[in-house]
Amino acid sequence: MKLWLTIGAILAGIAVLIGAFGAHGLKYKVSDEDLAIFETAVRYHMYHALGIFLISIIGFLNYLDHNLLLLPIYFMITGIVIFSGTLYILVLTNVRWLGAITPIGGLCLIIGWFLLAFNIYRS
Repeated sequence: MKLWLTIGAILAGIAVLIGAFGAHGLKYKVSDEDLAIFETAVRYHMYHALGIFLISIIGFLNYLDHNLLLLPIYFMITGIVIFSGTLYILVLTNVRWLGAITPIGGLCLIIGWFLLAFNIYRS
């Protein structure tokens, strides 16, 4: 779980860096709509980095078998990469078709949370 705790913290730090870039570097370079899209990507990135951190703490407390925590973590990492990543790239490159892939990342995030809930309930 130490690895995942570290990864959660790193992902949170990256979210702050990307958020600062968006707030300061993109403010006058993209439309207000694109800035809002970018901010949504950063917000979900941070929420789920903290989610990974939380799941890792659950593992440290030995509340749940570590194997039951790995799949929700994998789904959240995949969701961050696909959901937030496609939105970051969409705003930075104006490649709009990436918006069609973004919901797959959102689905991964949802699955991660529900799988965590299921595993907690089942244990």
